[in-house]
Order: sequence, then C-alpha cells, then structure tokens
Amino acid sequence: MIRETGAEPTHAVIWLHGLGADGHDFEPIVPHLRAAARRPVRFVFPHAPVRPVTINGGMAMRAWYDILGMSIDRDQDEAGILASVASVHVLIDEQIESGIEAGNIVLAGFSQGGAIALRTGLARTEALAGVMALSCYLLQADRLESWSQPASARVPVFMAHGEHDPIVPLALGRQAADRLEAAGYSVEWHSYPMPHSVSPEEIQAIDAWLEAIWS
Repeated sequence: MIRETGAEPTHAVIWLHGLGADGHDFEPIVPHLRAAARRPVRFVFPHAPVRPVTINGGMAMRAWYDILGMSIDRDQDEAGILASVASVHVLIDEQIESGIEAGNIVLAGFSQGGAIALRTGLARTEALAGVMALSCYLLQADRLESWSQPASARVPVFMAHGEHDPIVPLALGRQAADRLEAAGYSVEWHSYPMPHSVSPEEIQAIDAWLEAIWS
C-alpha cells in the first residue's frame, strides 16, 4: 500500500508492520507527521506474507519470519528472516529506481517489522537517510559485523520502546541500542510509559527525528 503527501515524491518511508498486523497498521500516523507535510513523501506500507507462527501455536498470520520459541531475539526462522530482508531490499531498490535518492529513504518498522528494518537497513551498501526501529530487538546481533555494511555506519538510528511492554521486553530494545552504539552507530533512544504500542509523545519524537535527518 502506498500513500503520498505530494506529487513527485523526493523522499520515502518504507514502514514494516508487526506480527499479525498488516500494512494498514501505521497508515493513520501519516497525517500527524509535519516533516512529511513539508515535503512530498511516499509512504510504502507492505504486507508481510501469511505463514504459520510456531510461538502462536502454528496459527497462520502475517509475519516477516517464524518465531520458534520464547527467546524471541534468538529463536527465529533464519530462512524467513533472509527472505524478508531480500524482499525489503527490493522495495528500497524500487524507490531508488523511481528517482528517490537512497539518502532520502527511511526504513521503519514496529516489533518484528522493526527487527527486519534494522537487519535490512544496516546491510545496505549505500547509506539510507535513517532506520527507525520501534519496540523491537536486533536480529543476529552476535554476527552484526558479518552482515552490516560500512556505509551503514553513518546511518542515524531511531529506537523507541514501551517501558511496560509485555511482548518485547524493554531490556531487549535497550540491549539492541547498546550493541549498535558499541559498534559505532548513532542511536537516538527513547522509552515511554506504555505497553507494546505507540504513543503520541513517540510520534512527536519520530516527527522531530524525520525533520532533522531530512533537513
């Protein structure tokens, strides 16, 4: 699904939803982003494929990869992760081919989508404008240096998390931010008194971050 804030977009945000949701999940946020109203931005909200999810009893739902156990930052389906990373690379390439510079593209995601956003955005051979990772964790953190690319080292990373998140514990998000900072990434970290969700204060911080990286 695509939504544009003006004709002939010069900027883009590819926003990946969380487990069990779909591409419509974050569409309502667009009108609240003044940074997107100040310039023509194309928002791309893809749908993850439907697949059985082991941790949810094998129920079929939209998921970027299978989650195999309770250690959600480690018990994943690596083939599914790599397939989703490849599909998101294609989405980014399509925006570049349409005339939007890589340096104007933000890759964003929530929960599982945020994990894929980090895993994909930091593996690009050309630097994106930024990566936004909400209420998530870092996939394959122990192999960061093997899959990340030198160009990604200068990509700004925005991370935010709920302090009362029962799905993805705050500690996993903080560990991801610490791991990235230790590797030299510039991470803007926020936490909010909320569960596994997005708050108005978080949207304001996202808006300010987008304006800063696009200015």
